[in-house]
Amino acid sequence: MTPQKRITVLLAEDHAIVRQGLCALLNADGHFQIVGEARTGREALNLALSLRPDVILMDIAMPVLNGLEATRQILAAIPAAKVVILSAHSDDEYIKRMTAVGVAGFIEKQTSAEILTRAIKKVAEGGVFFSPSIAKRLDADCKPADREGLARANGAQLTSRESEVLQLVAEGSANKQVAAELGISVKTVEKHRQHLMDKLNIHETAGLTRYAIAAGIIESSVQLTIV
Repeated sequence: MTPQKRITVLLAEDHAIVRQGLCALLNADGHFQIVGEARTGREALNLALSLRPDVILMDIAMPVLNGLEATRQILAAIPAAKVVILSAHSDDEYIKRMTAVGVAGFIEKQTSAEILTRAIKKVAEGGVFFSPSIAKRLDADCKPADREGLARANGAQLTSRESEVLQLVAEGSANKQVAAELGISVKTVEKHRQHLMDKLNIHETAGLTRYAIAAGIIESSVQLTIV
């Protein structure tokens, strides 16, 4: 009898202790194979493109490139990719943004191991899975995912590149660091930064940081740097 093929999983989580716990949990189940681990959204994007796992387990609050934007770029490049969001945040705004991007699942970090493994298996089979508490809040006649909805959900028509620049600037990166991270010129970064400020009607870095926190692009702990 041929042994059942294990579900390949890419794990994107920036906290090492959480990542290690998830790896141990999934490995103990026996149905999964962790093929890659990402500590930033940028790593998650690159590993997704190179490894093509069955399922990507993605945290939202990721440095350099948040899970929302990483997921958006992964699905733009690989429309068939299956992403399950694992987040400490489960308010309606986060759920709307992620379903607009086109995720296949959304579960809270507070969920049980049984629900987590069930979610990954269901998504790997081509289904959609939301935590029971989240499923209750979703409309029964929910429209198909709109993967271009992220900019509208953020309240401004930001391009993917502008979203990347916004996160890096909000995290405290100087223009030169942003340019190095994205592989573009400093002049191009300055242009994107100006477009951001014009679109959002925000004219200082602290304002961009506050906007990024309010929009869920970066974690609220960054507020400590702008008080």
